[in-house]
Amino acid sequence: MQEEILTSIHNIPIKRNFILNLPYNASLKSRAKALRKSGNFSEVVFWKEVRNKSFWNIDFDRQRIIGNYIVDFYVKALGLVVEIDGEIHNFQEEYDEKREMYLKELGLKVFRISTTKMLFDTENVMKELEQFIITEYKDN
Repeated sequence: MQEEILTSIHNIPIKRNFILNLPYNASLKSRAKALRKSGNFSEVVFWKEVRNKSFWNIDFDRQRIIGNYIVDFYVKALGLVVEIDGEIHNFQEEYDEKREMYLKELGLKVFRISTTKMLFDTENVMKELEQFIITEYKDN
């Protein structure tokens, strides 16, 4: 059985990796909504690059609740989390490691970007994201 193709990046077919039944903490709903509205600048820059399926026809969600965490961006069809790490992450490495391990245990893939790189090297960040998706999701 051939797996369903989501899109193609540079003529490379990208297969779906939809993860069913992700845990969801409904008590985080208002916090996620507030984060979407406030949106830090690096997240706004990233959102401009990917919203409305403008990045290889891939649908990104902002501030998605997964379990007891709110991730910056999520691609449901790929099971892909995109995190934009600001300076606060320099002081919470243990928390970030625990969080990332939890997400990976659910079968998700995590792509991390630094705030600085997103703001000052957007073009290369988007190329790195393309390459990450190709590497992790190409249809063999």
